[in-house]
Amino acid sequence: MAEKLDSKSPEPDYRWGTPEGSREFDRLVDRSMTFRERLQWLEDAETLSLRMAASRLKEESK
Repeated sequence: MAEKLDSKSPEPDYRWGTPEGSREFDRLVDRSMTFRERLQWLEDAETLSLRMAASRLKEESK
């Protein structure tokens, strides 16, 4: 991608729907997050994953 996006809160872009654009968006978000925010994001993602797994098991047991 020739264009560089450096703003703190990037504007939505249609390219983010492509694999290459998605990686670019991830890099933009990573640069704007502090280490503590990244840890919180990982904890939230883990919690969501565990809840989804528990919900699937609950549905399968019915």
